[in-house]
Amino acid sequence: MRLTDLLHPHLDDVTSVVDATGGGLRLDPYLHLPPGVGLTRHEQPVGQGELMLLCYGPDPALHGDEADCLAALERMRPGGRGLIVFGHPGTDLPYHRLLDALVAHRCQVLHAASLGYTHLHAGAVFACTEELLPPHDWFGHPLPADGFATALRIADEYVLADFVSRSQRARLIDLERAAEESARALETAREDGLAERLAAAVRDKEQLTSALRRARERTGVLESRVAMLEGSTSLRVGKALVSAARSPKRRAAKLPGELYGLWRQRKAKGGPAGSRPRAATPAPESQADDRFHLSHRALSVTPRDRLVLTGVLTDRTARDFAADAVVARVLPHDGRLLVERTDPDVFLVQLSACAAQDGPWSLTGTGLAPDLDRRLAELVDLARGLGRAAVLWRDGPASSAPGLSLLPWDTVLDGDTGTALCRLDPVTDGRDRLRDVFLQDSTRLRLARLAALTGGPDPLAERRIAVLAAPRDATDVARLVAQALGQLHRPAEVVVADPAGLALDELTAASVAVHAGPPTAPWVADWTDLTEDRPDTLLLDLLCAQEFSGADAVGHTPAADDYAFVPALHPLLVRRALLDSGTPPDSWSRAGHRLFAVRGKEPS
Repeated sequence: MRLTDLLHPHLDDVTSVVDATGGGLRLDPYLHLPPGVGLTRHEQPVGQGELMLLCYGPDPALHGDEADCLAALERMRPGGRGLIVFGHPGTDLPYHRLLDALVAHRCQVLHAASLGYTHLHAGAVFACTEELLPPHDWFGHPLPADGFATALRIADEYVLADFVSRSQRARLIDLERAAEESARALETAREDGLAERLAAAVRDKEQLTSALRRARERTGVLESRVAMLEGSTSLRVGKALVSAARSPKRRAAKLPGELYGLWRQRKAKGGPAGSRPRAATPAPESQADDRFHLSHRALSVTPRDRLVLTGVLTDRTARDFAADAVVARVLPHDGRLLVERTDPDVFLVQLSACAAQDGPWSLTGTGLAPDLDRRLAELVDLARGLGRAAVLWRDGPASSAPGLSLLPWDTVLDGDTGTALCRLDPVTDGRDRLRDVFLQDSTRLRLARLAALTGGPDPLAERRIAVLAAPRDATDVARLVAQALGQLHRPAEVVVADPAGLALDELTAASVAVHAGPPTAPWVADWTDLTEDRPDTLLLDLLCAQEFSGADAVGHTPAADDYAFVPALHPLLVRRALLDSGTPPDSWSRAGHRLFAVRGKEPS
């Protein structure tokens, strides 16, 4: 929720908002006050027609300290209202430090909600009153007023909410502790694996160096022997005799002279009878090295931007995962080679691929194929020895392959592998079904969970959208902020020509990057026309259509085509690489780019 969404329902009969914050955080860019409501700052009591703005958080320099907040509460008078924003996470909200002061100054909390900012996580609206006011529901609407019934409701909800929150906080603490321990264990395993891989690489280098040295020595010996044989008198005499035998008429008469010449040369060298000539000097080492060369020089030095999976998967899962990851399926005979050569982020084993009745790994883990069990155990040990996570994806009952649970997995994931949007039918399933799968049950979400557990590249980075905007005044800025933060799928960045001169602090606080220059997100949406009404489902529907179709650009056509490939369209969402290419939109289809049409506007 935005701060303005929490504040505006409580501005009825309010003409002035009093800024009583004590830190360095400026909240006025977040308020977007309606006409007739001004923002002031004074030290006078706050009463009828006024609303006090407070801030309290863990960073005194940013949020202000507790003493300033308590002192400001002393200025509350009956009829006055207040809004306090917290820099603490909702699960760690220290409301008990302010509760006594609120009660002492007759302040009743009417509504509390979470805020979607990086440094402001919650907010609460209160009123100073002489009588009990009706509370508000989750949507901020007041409930029917009845003094005794209201008191009973508040008391009952306090007891039940306190009970539920205690158990949830205890569970959250346990989960956080388990996550920290798992992260430490995984990091330790990675460090150990890297050390083992480094030691193995050093050993391999030493072995190769030793083998190369022995090969060079052997080559030198062979070259010496060849030189010795080529220079021996016996070989030369034999050559002379063979030549005379092949051409008796021409060479036989010359044979005595050749033999006599050989005898004279041998005697001139002073060598005793039967002695061997000296070994020829070995060729320089550089000449020997000319014989050694790389037979395969294919190399990639680019950073990994996709998750690399190697393991045992079903046909359907491998096809679905291949849209967002590099997938290599191992077989019993080549598993070791693939794990070593692909160097995967994760060695993944899917239970349904092992418990199936057909396939190369059929019956693995059931006890009916001990040879496959042994091979899979070797691959798991190999992957962990290389510092890679070994993960069991248990998408079926564990009893169907009980032997898999005995292997030393780093992580075990329970549940299905999700649904690829391309497998849905927009006509039959409907757009709401597409949205639900996109947000909660898609294959990309399952892969993102796997990447978070193993430290691999996040597949959800492909869903990041950059919005191109050109706000001219404060009205355009307010409209841009409202449309961007109101999207069910928020943009990752907003690109404007001069962000320094615009009040876009609320976007930055909501983790939306604001900058000038070219966009960096994979997808780009053109919002330069800020007068256009954009529903909160716009970016969500565009991305749903893109994941369904795999298109390079998504937009609408004059004929209102819906979920169909078209030769031309008005682009609403474009792949950044296509936009950077400079190709005119009217020639995208002729250049081989896929264009997918959806209806231009959908009701919120």
